[in-house]
Amino acid sequence: MNRQAQSAVLFLLGASLLHAGTTDLYLRYVKAGLRPLLLAAGAVLVATALATAWYEWRATHRKEDPATPRSQDRRSHPEPGVSWLLVLPLLALILVAPPALGSYSATRAGTALQEPPAYPALPAADPLRLGLADYAARAAYDDGRTLTGRRIQLTGFLALDRDGTPYLVRMALNCCAADAQPVKVGLTGRIPPVLQPDTWLVITGTYTPHRVKDPVNDGPIPFIEVTGARPTPTPKDPYDETWNT
Repeated sequence: MNRQAQSAVLFLLGASLLHAGTTDLYLRYVKAGLRPLLLAAGAVLVATALATAWYEWRATHRKEDPATPRSQDRRSHPEPGVSWLLVLPLLALILVAPPALGSYSATRAGTALQEPPAYPALPAADPLRLGLADYAARAAYDDGRTLTGRRIQLTGFLALDRDGTPYLVRMALNCCAADAQPVKVGLTGRIPPVLQPDTWLVITGTYTPHRVKDPVNDGPIPFIEVTGARPTPTPKDPYDETWNT
């Protein structure tokens, strides 16, 4: 891979990062808060590619100039062919947009639910729309004190454990999709008769003290008493936006 090819690969990689960062594609890879860093990285790669191409053009132009002393000619060194493997992740980024992690990952990983430092006051909306991790933390660690007597609305995708117990799930990110872990809320009550894993649902229900231990890591899985459910399109950001806030 010569310098021209290197600059071309750098330019395409930087342009791909800029494209992902200026659209919703980046949400399949990293959390929303990392968008500025992703755009900055793309801009740096594009600038580096252009600088490399300009430097190579100047070096070639000087070499072809008969007035240039031969002692100033740049010696070329062969680059290892393995460097072309750098093109593979670039092609994957350009050609393949991975789907968000779903029920397969959720049922094979233990819940990532953690106790928050505080429980902010909730608005008086009816139904009360909560992030799934927020509901799960209040139900598991605060015994539902701020949830009792409220109609609650949660959004997530459906997962079924080995025993067929349905969970509403959101995958939580610390940084990127590679470290995503599930937060699970069990469903009881008026559960839809047909349950298809990975279907996104808007659940309306009420707090119930029932909870179980996650069979994977013994973490707490609270439940919600379902009073209504309807399918919904996959959200723009499929990962739980309330995690680590």
